[in-house]
Amino acid sequence: MDLNFEKTGGLIPAIIQDEQTGKVLMLGYMNEEAIAKTQETGKVTFFSRTKNRLWTKGETSGNFLMLKSMVADCDRDTLLVKADPVGPACHTGADTCFNEENTKGVSFLNQLGSVIKGRRENPSESSYTSKLFARGINKVAQKVGEEAVEVVIEAKDDNRNLFLNEAADLLFHLMVLLEAKDASLPEVVEVLEARHK
Repeated sequence: MDLNFEKTGGLIPAIIQDEQTGKVLMLGYMNEEAIAKTQETGKVTFFSRTKNRLWTKGETSGNFLMLKSMVADCDRDTLLVKADPVGPACHTGADTCFNEENTKGVSFLNQLGSVIKGRRENPSESSYTSKLFARGINKVAQKVGEEAVEVVIEAKDDNRNLFLNEAADLLFHLMVLLEAKDASLPEVVEVLEARHK
């Protein structure tokens, strides 16, 4: 990365974002050495202005930030670091330094999609998903149909828990079918967004 350290006095602000949830976890500062160590170790490392030294987040608490990607902004004077947090990001014990909850919510579906893709590419004999892929596209599509019928049946009753579980089964099997067809949930979202315009 060609960063402009002169403009910022040798330290570049680094916005740390959870790769899975998109939530901003914290802000730190990096010099060239901190960036190099982050890239070398895979653990986000800052230059601590109070300690006047390199500081790897989690070096005492064990709550590391595992590097996923790092990009500079258009002015080359700020970094966006996407990471996988191992525990809370803030020294106070909060999920973020802005006292926000860092929950996966709907973005968990991206993680689930990755797991499903992994089961297809690296089959495991103990994995239900791998076994489903092995049975072929017709069986995968059939399971989506079966789960859709079960959702309709549960929708007519008043058991919210059963309805939500059947809806989860339907969504899961739909994601398996999408993967089997080399498609993804984000692509479906793009279609919905285009329709909304």
